[in-house]
Amino acid sequence: MSLRIATRFAMRELRGGLRGFRVFLVCLALGVAAIAAVGTVRAGIEAGLKRDGAALLGGDAEVEFTYRFAREDELAWLNSIASDISETVDFRSMAVVQRDDAAERGLTQIRAVDDAYPLVGAVRLDPNMPLDEALADHGGVMERVLADRLGLQPGDTFALGEQDFTLRAILDRYPDNAAGGFGLGPRTIVRTSDLAQSGLLREGTLFSTQYRLDLPDDADLQQLEDSAGARFRDSGLRWRDSRRGAGGTAEFVDRIGAFLILVGLSGLAVGGVGVSAAVRAYLAGKTGVIATLKTLGATRATIFQTYFVQVAVLTLLGVLIGVVLGAGLPLLLAPVIEARLPIPAVFAIYPAPLVEAGIYGLLAAMIFTLWPLARTEDIKAATLFRDAFSAASNLPAPRYLVAMAVLIGLLLGAAIWFSGTAFLTLWTAGGIAGSLLILVVAALIIRWVARRFRRPARGRPALRLAFGAIGARGGEATSVVLSLGLGLTVLAAVGQIDGNLRSAFAEDLPEVAPSYFFVDIQPDQIDGFRNRLDTDDAVSRVDTAPMLRGIITQINGRPAEETGGGHWVLQGDRGITYADRQPEGTEVTEGSWWPDGYDGPPQVSFAEEEAREIGLQLGDMLTVNVLGRDITAELTSFRNVSWEDAGIGFVLAMNEAALAGAPHSWISTVYAEPEAEAAILRDLATAYPNITAIRIRDAIDQVIELVGGISAATRYGALITLITGFLVLIGAAAAGERARTFEAAVLKTIGASRGRILTSFALRAALLGLAAGVVALGAGILGGWAVSTYIMETSYQIIWANALLIIGGGVLASLLAGLAFAWQPLAARPAQVLRARE
Repeated sequence: MSLRIATRFAMRELRGGLRGFRVFLVCLALGVAAIAAVGTVRAGIEAGLKRDGAALLGGDAEVEFTYRFAREDELAWLNSIASDISETVDFRSMAVVQRDDAAERGLTQIRAVDDAYPLVGAVRLDPNMPLDEALADHGGVMERVLADRLGLQPGDTFALGEQDFTLRAILDRYPDNAAGGFGLGPRTIVRTSDLAQSGLLREGTLFSTQYRLDLPDDADLQQLEDSAGARFRDSGLRWRDSRRGAGGTAEFVDRIGAFLILVGLSGLAVGGVGVSAAVRAYLAGKTGVIATLKTLGATRATIFQTYFVQVAVLTLLGVLIGVVLGAGLPLLLAPVIEARLPIPAVFAIYPAPLVEAGIYGLLAAMIFTLWPLARTEDIKAATLFRDAFSAASNLPAPRYLVAMAVLIGLLLGAAIWFSGTAFLTLWTAGGIAGSLLILVVAALIIRWVARRFRRPARGRPALRLAFGAIGARGGEATSVVLSLGLGLTVLAAVGQIDGNLRSAFAEDLPEVAPSYFFVDIQPDQIDGFRNRLDTDDAVSRVDTAPMLRGIITQINGRPAEETGGGHWVLQGDRGITYADRQPEGTEVTEGSWWPDGYDGPPQVSFAEEEAREIGLQLGDMLTVNVLGRDITAELTSFRNVSWEDAGIGFVLAMNEAALAGAPHSWISTVYAEPEAEAAILRDLATAYPNITAIRIRDAIDQVIELVGGISAATRYGALITLITGFLVLIGAAAAGERARTFEAAVLKTIGASRGRILTSFALRAALLGLAAGVVALGAGILGGWAVSTYIMETSYQIIWANALLIIGGGVLASLLAGLAFAWQPLAARPAQVLRARE
């Protein structure tokens, strides 16, 4: 009976319109829309990757080997299951253009193909021609960025290793480009048969082979994958099929999407502050109605249910608006988004992300409205002409606190379920909760400080009035600091993390990183390579090491992935080196290195940090597959390996006898003066055309570009949070307009000029914005330090340029919102205002 009556009361009150709930609806709708839009874009990309999985992979399935081609038994099995097979070889090299006794070089990622390539999809060239025609008679195609860098036009000649090729066309688009992962150079495609005389595909050089398969329509991909694993478990064979055609790209998109949704939840939290403030202001205006209803016999339950139903209806409306916007904006902007994506996407209405956004919106709205709704119980009939909310207890009844705790738990559970990452979700939730707590405490301190500064401000009426308004109970301080502060906190943290990542990659590089990283140095070339560098005074340091690649297949006789979980060391092949004696500078942290000249059973030394993460102990037996051969070695030592200086580092090092006879090459890092780098590259590339040189600065620039793209997406998410905070700020300013009108009327009556009153309003807004910016900056710096130190594991320093922008943005936002609602109070006539308050 109570609920039916309450619903009737609620519907009658809602007939009066949405006045007072505009900020409520906008904040809720904006937060839900941001989450729904990110989820819709992610779902569209996932649908595109699924639809074009075969084209992205280059076939229905792919089998990959490292350092070698498939053996006869492997080829026989592949031919038995596939209708057609295409063999490709992937490796890095230098494209060289000779002009007037001078050579220009550019790093390129080469894909050597056969006549069957591509099995699925098509290569798009400029000028338009068939790929067979472009690759005939030692022809080649390369991406435009590399051709422009080398000054090449179709018809020009370039060299790969010791073989000349003719550039026939520019490579605009090709299949299997989304599955290749991060590449250090633009793509060049040539025929594998044309590389026979290049000297680039020797035993031990760094290359991988892929066998793309055209399978029958009724092929069971999971069964074939299981069969491949059972037959060739220890051969180093790796299987991938069209179900995961984009490789790591799909996982990357999923992780970034989950992260951006968590950033969106920060925006929803900011909106929740506005939602709570709107409900509180609305209920404060209903004090007389509530007191009257209680006088007529309405129970506490009836009062609570009346306004709960109103808020529930408006919440559903706000969530519905947000879901519609979140679904519609990606569809509207689909052409723009697709043009900027390097991977396919299918934009449509996807229910799952919309349901996810709706659940977040409903739970957030309930969490932030339950507190002010619960306080309706404290309004008594005797307070009909008093400010009930000001006199009410600050805390609601315990049952409401328990309900809020349950709702927060449900929100966290939903976020963990949908994002798939409990660690990141809990960190985000902790950051939001910590920021809100810091901002609430800061608001109380700001009010206390403002009251103490009123006396020193004597003689400055505008400043004294501003301090008085800030310190007043029920003033704007709390709402401004919370709404603006949380948005600025997210933006400040993102700015600090972004700046420190860029600094870690760029600014620290000249002090610690080598000039070049050389690979594919053949054993008969290493002495000449060292001689050239040892005689150069501009070279300060040269590190060299033999290198093979292998896959850790077993730990103590059990499959490695089962024993060590999903650790990155156990996923795919890893670099391996060997040494007869302990290399200079190697720090053994536990165990002991094998003696000089040791030729007993194989032993292995492991990087300490990675070993601890996997759970390895001294004495464990590791089985490593190297070029199809299993080597089982005892783990005899841990050593310290640093990855921060871009130097040579190996997770695995074995005794020399364990790898005797295995084909391999050498790698080297060269530290030299910048002015000598060009001569070093020219001399070594001329003497050894097969050697590939990777300039460390170029590699770092690509990483910085990737980080920049991620940071830009994160900043956009943080910007939504800031916009929501600004809207909440406008709502708070609008809600306080009536109080400012009365204040202006009183001040005019006692002789204050409009200019002084306006100055007081402006100072109030600027001081609150400054306080919110400073507090947000402190919280953002703390959050940035925590993420950089414990998640990114990078050094941390405060980026002051970002910090000043945050403080300036806080002052400007608060000033604009305050002044926007100052003109009407200034224009009001004192007599009318004061007569209405009598």
